[in-house]
Amino acid sequence: MRRAIAFLTPFGGAVVPSPGTLDWFPAVGAVIGLVVGAVWWLAARAWPPAAAAGVVLIFDVALTGYLHLDGLADAADGLLPPMAPERRLEVMRDPAVGAFGAVTLVVVLVLRFGAFASTAAAPLVVGALWCTSRAAMAVVARCMPYAHPGGLASAFLDAGARRGPGRGSGIGGAVVPGLVGATLALGLAIVGGAGHGVAAVGAEIIAFTAVVVFAQRRIGGFTGDVLGAAGIVGETVGLLVLAAKW
Repeated sequence: MRRAIAFLTPFGGAVVPSPGTLDWFPAVGAVIGLVVGAVWWLAARAWPPAAAAGVVLIFDVALTGYLHLDGLADAADGLLPPMAPERRLEVMRDPAVGAFGAVTLVVVLVLRFGAFASTAAAPLVVGALWCTSRAAMAVVARCMPYAHPGGLASAFLDAGARRGPGRGSGIGGAVVPGLVGATLALGLAIVGGAGHGVAAVGAEIIAFTAVVVFAQRRIGGFTGDVLGAAGIVGETVGLLVLAAKW
């Protein structure tokens, strides 16, 4: 668990991840989401909705160490512009943020801010959404081919998966994070938001899957940046569904 905390947050010290770290992603994701949700609940009682939304947005970014936002920017720069497949991975490795990455970051942050500002605080649903995004990352990492051998996500993969695209841990390896994530997320969503919460989680899964499928077509698999981007996009869509008037 410490390895998952150290990777997904700035806490836990300098610990090298291992393949087993992925099994802890859903639980750690749920904890992160519940803490963010609690801050949202407290901020909503101290400030007007817009100010509270700004506070929770900043807190979430700080708690996750900018990790997934960085992945979103890199993935947008590599996947969205028209270019050769081999060039896409090269662009995604470049730490500089291009126009596509910058615009995508702004759009996503504005949407997240708007969602937080336009609905009542729902800490348990946030826990469900954050749990789902991390569980989905673990499932994809175990099931899909890795498109960037030697990259950041290599430490999470077994020896076969590290040899290159087309190899992975298989569906069996995704059972634990998948079941744990589904149980935690659905439980939190139902208790915290009933049908509205479940709809938000469902929309998040669809959005996450869409990003992963798009990356599969563009680069033949996933990278750490793709997982981060899919998680952020999924959470954002889930928050927007949570804030919908219905």
